[in-house]
Amino acid sequence: MNTFDQMVDRGHEQVSFHQDPDTGLRAIIAVHSTVLGPGFGGARRWYYATEADALYDVLRLSEGMTYKAAAANLPMGGGKAVVLLPKLDYRATEAEARALGRCVQALGGRYISAEDVGLSPQYVDWMAQETTWVTGGIDHCPGGDPSPHTAQGVVNAMRAALTHVGRDADFSGVTVAIQGAGNVGSNIARILTGLGAKVLIADIADVRVKRVVDECGATPVEHEDILTTPCDILAPCALGGVIDATIIPKLRCPIICGGANNILDDYDEDGVALMASNIVYVPDFIANAGGVIELAGVYLDLSPDDRAQRIAEIETTALQVLRDAESASSTYMAAVSYAKRRIDEAAKPRVTAG
Repeated sequence: MNTFDQMVDRGHEQVSFHQDPDTGLRAIIAVHSTVLGPGFGGARRWYYATEADALYDVLRLSEGMTYKAAAANLPMGGGKAVVLLPKLDYRATEAEARALGRCVQALGGRYISAEDVGLSPQYVDWMAQETTWVTGGIDHCPGGDPSPHTAQGVVNAMRAALTHVGRDADFSGVTVAIQGAGNVGSNIARILTGLGAKVLIADIADVRVKRVVDECGATPVEHEDILTTPCDILAPCALGGVIDATIIPKLRCPIICGGANNILDDYDEDGVALMASNIVYVPDFIANAGGVIELAGVYLDLSPDDRAQRIAEIETTALQVLRDAESASSTYMAAVSYAKRRIDEAAKPRVTAG
């Protein structure tokens, strides 16, 4: 399927390809929807085996951002950027970041960037020297690290899932298996252990696992076993596509609720398969919206109390989606319908008096 066909299939408004000869930067920026406001979403630095893989990722991520912003009741649309690295662990530089900032600036505000995988507040600050359309830095634009807020939103969504299955939502005696000990996964571990949960942790990097074990008293699990280990809640917090037709029959959990984007490999088939397996899945764009709420809220000049309240409301939204799913094909489709209702309502013509 060519690029235009993929755009039409997913409903994208704009996809732009950028390159900078001085730094070697290669980036793709996708704007999915600006119905509710400018497309908002972080930039991701990653090594992709092919350009097609990068395009698939940015299209999928930007579409999810549209639904995430809408479900969180933010006046923002969905967008995303990916930087195609020439090799794994390619060092980020100020020159590259500033080149990406110029790419964002060229879109004139249709896309507002922020931090995602492979970026840091420092990188965002470098971008902010070239564009006003970015948030999440420290010195040149406000926001900072969004991961603690993402983690809190995921924990709030876990509460909704526990309530939905008829369990107490205080986490006492609850076992949570976290795949990924990065910024979001480690923050979830800290929150949950503080609430009395037993946390199992795995990551491809042993040093990150050791840090969480030392800080939180979590129990380490081999990376290849974490998805199928017995637990009350499975929390994928690494990259997407980890729940697929191969792994679903092997799952040993009643709930999936994590911080990663695009947890399901196939939205439709995997969502239906989880429901048929009596596994409650909280769609990721509902559960992991806390970081977006924080950074978009800072950009929109919302007060700290307002931002905190919106993150707290993730629990209510998640519970509503899970209830809606009782008459839908899957919780994912129920969540998309929930988000689209807000988008459709905003797109209706306004009738003025007189």
